[in-house]
Amino acid sequence: MRILLVEDDFSLAETLAEALTDQLYTVDIAGDGVLAWDYIKAVDYDLLVLDVMLPRLDGINLCQQLRSQNYQMPILMITARDTISDKIVGLDAGADDYVIKPVDLGELFARIRALLRRGNISLPTILAWHKLELNPSTYEVTYNHQPLKLTPKEYCILELLLRNGRRVLSRHAMIDHIWSLEDPPEEHTVKVHIRSLRQKLKALGAPENLIETVHGMGYRLG
Repeated sequence: MRILLVEDDFSLAETLAEALTDQLYTVDIAGDGVLAWDYIKAVDYDLLVLDVMLPRLDGINLCQQLRSQNYQMPILMITARDTISDKIVGLDAGADDYVIKPVDLGELFARIRALLRRGNISLPTILAWHKLELNPSTYEVTYNHQPLKLTPKEYCILELLLRNGRRVLSRHAMIDHIWSLEDPPEEHTVKVHIRSLRQKLKALGAPENLIETVHGMGYRLG
């Protein structure tokens, strides 16, 4: 899942981004509303964490602009303002939820999970493909009821494949979904992670073609 964090306090943004990355989200940071708007036009985000007080274009106006352009991703506002009237303004602008600074990370994670579930109501709680199962809530992965130990990037690649099933995903598409805009790897990196995933799955008895290579196009589940 890819999140855009819009926060002009660099120290806070880095802290929140690190915490969200530890939760296996891909996080991009924008320091003002105009830059955030540019990012949103270029990348499909699953959720927006948006500060209210921002330079150039504030969070309320950015939220209104996004909704007027029919962007439907969940928006979670964060702000130091904690009055009822301020919350009403944010919600009326199109925000889905509100968190007050100083941000409690446990509350932030819970509200993000709730918004992502609401936005993907048709998706199953457990992602499964034959004997392979992945639980997005606990980050647990099993094959034939045996635990599969994965690196964060391996987990994200496997989750992306499970969410797309037989749809072919190119290496470039995987990079767009899983790596931040500031740190995109070479496409060969995806090949290395896929090879490692296959080896770990094979060790638990999975067939070699569980992750198929579609030559010249990318990868899909088989």
